[in-house]
Amino acid sequence: MSERRNILITGASSGLGAQMAREFAARGRNLALCARRTEALHTLRAELLAAHPGITVAVRALDVNDHPAVFEVFRALADDLGGRLDRVIVNAGLGKGRPIGTGGFAANVQTAQTNFTAALAQCEAAMEHFREHRDGHLVVISSVSALRGMPRSVTTYAATKAGLSALAEGIRAEMLATRTPIRVSAVHPGYIATEMSGRAARTPLMAELDKGVRSMVRAIERERADARVPAWPWVPVGFLVRHLPLRLVARFG
Repeated sequence: MSERRNILITGASSGLGAQMAREFAARGRNLALCARRTEALHTLRAELLAAHPGITVAVRALDVNDHPAVFEVFRALADDLGGRLDRVIVNAGLGKGRPIGTGGFAANVQTAQTNFTAALAQCEAAMEHFREHRDGHLVVISSVSALRGMPRSVTTYAATKAGLSALAEGIRAEMLATRTPIRVSAVHPGYIATEMSGRAARTPLMAELDKGVRSMVRAIERERADARVPAWPWVPVGFLVRHLPLRLVARFG
């Protein structure tokens, strides 16, 4: 397995994306970072270069719901890193939502568009690049909530993440069937403390940001097809979520 030297991360201005950037920078990787909040991106870039002056960090503004811009920005960031991306991490997403049928359609459809349709655009742009070079590693950041249907305000979010995981698996299946040397990973984080954590932050299952993201990066570096992180407690919890009766799974929502 070749080292993935040039890594693109979407939604990199805060939370999981920014912390993944710090972890990969510490490993000496060049970074292509994009998000809507460019001020935060430039602040992060300065931080990373001060700590790791030997790397290259390129930043560009991107609203992932602007689908033509996704393709344009991915190409531009590849050029910024010498014409080649080795790994793309589809991380940008939303956590908002309302119970179905309670007047929250606008919030739910925004989550669906950002977490699935925009993620599809990112996968398309990444795979175009990887197919051209016949190598690369596509990573989608899904969620443990993708493993089952979830109730209340998590319903749409969980459904979008389930769709994203299925999308990654379908791409992986094609790469295996055609013997194309492109790796595809779906990372399923449990509760990790971020701006999006919301009320889940009150659970004892919550991992601190640095610890949670460190486990994510280890799974990404191993290029595992399907990872539930942190492994403790989310591997056993994930098993329970998959196999418990739905009335019990509903308590996770």
